[in-house]
Order: sequence, then structure tokens, then C-alpha cells
Amino acid sequence: MTSHKTLFTFLWIAAFASVFLWQRNIVDGFFIFGRVPVKPMPKLRPVAFNLTDFGGVGDGVTLNTEAFERAVSAISKLGKKGGGQLNVPPGRWLTAPFNLTSHMTLFLAEDAVILGIQDEKYWPLMPPLPSYGYGREHPGPRYGSLIHGQNLKDVVITGHNGTINGQGQSWWKKYRQKLLNNTRGPLVQIMWSSDILITNITLRDSPFWTLHPYDCKNVTIKDVTILAPVFQAPNTDGIDPGTDSCEDMLIENCYISVGDDAIAIKSGWDQYGIAYGRPSTNIIIRNLVVRSMVSAGISIGSEMSGGVSNVTVENLLVWQSRRAVRIKTAPGRGGYVQQITYRNLTFDNVRVGIVIKTDYNEHPDAGYDPQALPVIKDISFTTVHGQGVRVPVRIHGSEEIPIRNVTFRDFSVGTTYKKKRIFQCAFVQGRVIGTIFPAPCENLDRYNEQGQLVKRSASQNVTDIDYDI
Repeated sequence: MTSHKTLFTFLWIAAFASVFLWQRNIVDGFFIFGRVPVKPMPKLRPVAFNLTDFGGVGDGVTLNTEAFERAVSAISKLGKKGGGQLNVPPGRWLTAPFNLTSHMTLFLAEDAVILGIQDEKYWPLMPPLPSYGYGREHPGPRYGSLIHGQNLKDVVITGHNGTINGQGQSWWKKYRQKLLNNTRGPLVQIMWSSDILITNITLRDSPFWTLHPYDCKNVTIKDVTILAPVFQAPNTDGIDPGTDSCEDMLIENCYISVGDDAIAIKSGWDQYGIAYGRPSTNIIIRNLVVRSMVSAGISIGSEMSGGVSNVTVENLLVWQSRRAVRIKTAPGRGGYVQQITYRNLTFDNVRVGIVIKTDYNEHPDAGYDPQALPVIKDISFTTVHGQGVRVPVRIHGSEEIPIRNVTFRDFSVGTTYKKKRIFQCAFVQGRVIGTIFPAPCENLDRYNEQGQLVKRSASQNVTDIDYDI
């Protein structure tokens, strides 16, 4: 009997291995031996160029800035014909920052890597973002992005999972040593543009924020991997702002593990954001796996002075992170965060699951109005589960900035802390529907599954925030 079991196990393993090898070696219906060949680059525009057509050399040493600029210039003349495609073949293509043009597809082949030059003298300086009025890390100008675009329409960045690598290590070191006089630049930044698609690429080791859409409409980001070290890579947010004063945006099917927020939704900073007056609205974020050991998986704010509304975050896994989802603001911001829906969230070994914070007092300068108080309301959390969470919920409203109309339903999170008050609240009004775990704070009304009121809150102003937990 033992020999029969051994034989059966061996045959099962052999059959599984045969199927695995067979699947690996089938390409477009043809059986091949050895390594799968490099995928041919599809032609997505009427005209396609290779970077080598313009003198590009992918040896990781030759500077290819002029080759990229000549290619973009050629494509800029093809707008009326449907635009052009620039193919970046396998290789390591070192470059200084360059601009994109409208009606352009930048296609990175498998094993193609665009490398950002590390010497900051090659990176141009730009004015501060108008809704920030400040370089974010220093007053005055900021460095531009490695790949940049302004006032564009119909731009695609895609490929066979090729990589854009900012080589940010030298930037991070200089930032920590206070050797930089200007704010570091993003890896990819698209401003005042519309109809943008970014898909099937890897972005890694940005000097600063990784992917930054600013005041754009109709932006889709999907099937993108964004990587940076989870420590010692300051402000390398994945998509930050995930949307900065953007409208009609979809982010889906991405993996993000970085040194700050995986995604941050913003709309300007204090008086500058209030004056600029462009909200972030109509945003869907779904089907993501994210990690942030320093900040949060998905953040809204703290720079939200133009307003944030109509945001849906669903099918999200946050693992090995400091915080899972967070809304942060402060007196002086003005604006609003409202109509925010979180649905089907999973937390795996997260220190704090849900955070709403109203005392994030970081300002561009002394010119802000402390009486400009943000409005935080109409936020729902439905189907939230997880394990290894120290504090599942921390909602820290204030007398100045109360949190209004927060709803929890189908909430069950396994905790690692046995103290009471691990569901913490202050100055919050809202409801709990059905049974949730752990027990909610006393600030929230209780309803049964049928939506019938069971118990009114003891007080919406009860404060049981414990930052020692």
C-alpha cells in the first residue's frame, strides 16, 4: 500500500510538472523549446519609430536625451494623421528629463529600461505648482520630472512591462543630508492634459513622487507596478497625488510598494489651493495590492484645499503597512472631503486600519487662514475584514472640524491588541449597521441589519483617542 501511495504521488507531481512546462512553451498556439522569444512590439499608431532610428544607444552609459527629443519632435508633426508611437527596445536607455507630445504612444519593450540620470544639473527647474505656491520641500522652484507633459491630449505610456527607473538613491541621500536647495522631481508628471492612459509598465525608484497627474481629465492607470524601498526612500509616493485636482480618473489592477503613501488624492495646499479652486472628483480606485511601511495605503489629503468628492475605493488589499486608509486635514485647509465610499477592504498586518485626522498642521507658509476649516462628511466603509491589526479605527475629529455622516457595515477585523478602546473616536457623528467587530465607539448610532435604529449614541463629542496604542 505504501509503495502504491508513493507511485501515485510521483505520477501526480510528474503530471503537474508536465502541464506547467507545456503551458510555458506554448506561444500563440505554437510549441517551442527553450526561452520564450521577445514579444514583438505592436503598432498602436499609424506611424511607429524605434528609439534607435534617432541615434539611441541602450548601453546604460550613453546619454539618450537628444534621441528622445528628436523622436518626440517627429511625432509632434503627426497629430492630424493620428499621432505616432515611439518604441523603446530592450536595453538600458540613460536619459535626462524629456517632454512628451500629444497623440503619442511611448512603448517600452520587455527588458527595456529608461534610466534617469542622477546628476541634478541635468534636471530643469520649474515654478511651484500653482495650487501649492511652494516647492513642497523648499520655497521657490522645483525640479521637473524625468518624463513630463503639459497641455497634452491623447497620450499613452505602455509596453510589455518595460521599466522607467528614476535611480533615486542619490536623490534620497542628498535629501536626508540636506544638500538639495529645491524640491525633488517626480518620475512621471502629466499636467493640464486629458485622455491619458498609463498601463503595463513598471515604475521604480523615483527621486520623489512617482506618478503625478496634475489638473487632468479622463486619466486611466491600470496594470502598473510601482516600487521603491519601504524605508529610506522619502516621499516616494506611488501615485501622488493619486489625483491632484483631477477629474474622471480610474486606477485599477496595480501593485504598489513604496516609501510613502501608495496613492494620495490631493487638490492644493491651504490658501493656494483655495485660490486655484480645482477639486479632485469622480475617481475610482479598485483591485489593488498596496504596501506602505511609512505612511498609508490610500490617503486623501492632507493638501485637499480645492476639495475631494465622489471617490470609490474597492477591492483593496493593504499588507505589512503602518496605516491602511487615511483621510488627513487641518485648520487652514478649507475645502471638503465628501461622498467617499470604501468597499471590500482587506487589512493584513496593519498597525492602524482606518484613520481620519484633522490636526495635520503642516503649512506652506504663514499666510494661511486658520479659520478656513475643511468639511469632512458622507463617508462609508462596507465589507472591511482583516487580521493582525493593532487599532482598526481611529477617527479624530475636533470641535472645529467635526466628522459627519460616517457609516460602518459588515466590519470584522482581527486585532493584536487586547486593550479597550481600539475602535477610537472623537467628534464624529454616524452609524453602525448590524454587528461589527471590534465593538464600535460610543459616538456612533447603532442600527440593525434592517436599518432600524437600536440605540442612539451616548455623545458625538466623546474623545477616546489613545495614540499610545
